[in-house]
Amino acid sequence: MNMKRVTRSRPGRLIAAVVLAVAVGIPLGVTGAASAATPLTVAQALAAQDGRTATVTGYVIGQPTATNTVLTSGFTADTAVALADQAGETATGRMLYVQVTAAWRSTFGLLTNPSLRGRQVTATGALTAYFSHGGLKNPTAMSLGGGATPSPTPTPGPTGTAGPDAYYAAAAGRTGPALRTALHGIIKVQTKLNYDQVWDALKDTDQDPANPSNVILLYSGRSQSKTSNGGGANDWNREHVWAKSHGDFGTATGPGTDVHHLRPEDVSVNSLRGNKDFDSGGGAVAEAPGCYTDADSFEPRDAVKGDVARMILYMAIRYEGGDGWPDLEPNDSVSNGSTPRLGRLSKLLAWNDQDPPDTFEKRRNQRIYERWQGNRNPFVDHPEWARSIWG
Repeated sequence: MNMKRVTRSRPGRLIAAVVLAVAVGIPLGVTGAASAATPLTVAQALAAQDGRTATVTGYVIGQPTATNTVLTSGFTADTAVALADQAGETATGRMLYVQVTAAWRSTFGLLTNPSLRGRQVTATGALTAYFSHGGLKNPTAMSLGGGATPSPTPTPGPTGTAGPDAYYAAAAGRTGPALRTALHGIIKVQTKLNYDQVWDALKDTDQDPANPSNVILLYSGRSQSKTSNGGGANDWNREHVWAKSHGDFGTATGPGTDVHHLRPEDVSVNSLRGNKDFDSGGGAVAEAPGCYTDADSFEPRDAVKGDVARMILYMAIRYEGGDGWPDLEPNDSVSNGSTPRLGRLSKLLAWNDQDPPDTFEKRRNQRIYERWQGNRNPFVDHPEWARSIWG
């Protein structure tokens, strides 16, 4: 019956659209402009090279340089990537050539980001030939993982790689400064959220495993309704574990919106912690059992001491000062003021040893990777790397 209504209203173009959709395996209703909202496979995109706007998800194989040539190493430019439905694809006929325009090259160009190879990318643009080969041109959105833009209630998608081992391939066997450099190159490739999107991300990443309507507050440990976020008494808000005044990066897109160090916390506890460095001791925090604070430091409860340490160490590796943001670095001081430093490093390293990653923290890391930013906190996957880098 739906087919009869459609063919009466616009018999020529709509019948053709339905026939094409069925032929390439696209669900009815996902042709035309709507295709941008529902990711296609590479095979579907290759079968629909008619100039429509569509969103496509695939694995990065390499850099296309000619109709039948794709470089898988020794990349020469940031101008295009080849995607496929299988990470190990070798046939160029099953690859989609995606143009990478200037706006996206710093994040999705292979010359700048060789570790992108093997990762999953989603791109939105015009399905039209590139290098006289099935392609996607003039992208309007590009992101890591299975969705061009995270939604307020995201649905599960495939991971960006087969697992952490593949993700960290460029760091394998490295230690010390070489490990640090390799990890920075890997994790800097990410989708950046705005500050409003952080609300939605935290409702997903910090969901209470025992109650999907709630989030777990970082310092308080309290399970609280996702909808009670805001600035009122007993609401929860967005705690910057690396205090945003330490480097003066605020809440602009970048370190100020990086979900790897943003957590839900009670408004008053968040205010009490303020921009204090981390250390042991002080007076008990009434609304956060197990936490202590004094004039210049804050001690989190035992269950999240390692979480706090690994978030700080992540920020130091991710933000090295080369992308317009401050060079963040932990030190052994609790008097850092507005400098891009945060302490106390010796205590953070001890907390990382004392409180290894638990199921909640590992799930959170995976969730950020799959659904929100497309990058991982390496110290959640490999807490031993902290000592390798900082001793």
